[in-house]
Amino acid sequence: MRPPESKIATREALAERFGREPPARLVLANGLFDLVHVGHARYFADARRAGDALVVALNDDASARRAKGPERPLLPLDERLLVVAAFRCVDWVTFFPEPTVAPTLRLLRPVFHAKGTDYRPETLPDEEQAAHRELGIRVAIAGDPKDHATSDLIVEILQRGDERRPGGRQ
Repeated sequence: MRPPESKIATREALAERFGREPPARLVLANGLFDLVHVGHARYFADARRAGDALVVALNDDASARRAKGPERPLLPLDERLLVVAAFRCVDWVTFFPEPTVAPTLRLLRPVFHAKGTDYRPETLPDEEQAAHRELGIRVAIAGDPKDHATSDLIVEILQRGDERRPGGRQ
């Protein structure tokens, strides 16, 4: 098994690598992944089954703050990259600064773009839909039903912490 650090690369380095040795059916998944949970594990495994190789692209810290607010991400990008790279089913991990993964799709040209079960092809951001049309990328809905979101886990952790503090809720 490759060490997790060897799976992390810029998207430009991956594009160069794939230009020389493209995976036959590359799958790209993307997200923030700042508190990895069972839903993420199932999403990665299911996405990987859709093709021959899986790249997971993470929002960088600035794009995560723009998307989720000033308190996110919980972990900095370098730590999130390493955690995701530790999954055996993940072949490579990269990151992107834009609001959507569309520029990364255009650069890496996967056969499949894996999205969670809370999405449908028609509900994806317009920029991603345009990249799919331009490049013939197919959407692969992956993972289990979305009933464990990071935002909900954060709220639950904070509530439980409040309950244990003196004067907190009982």
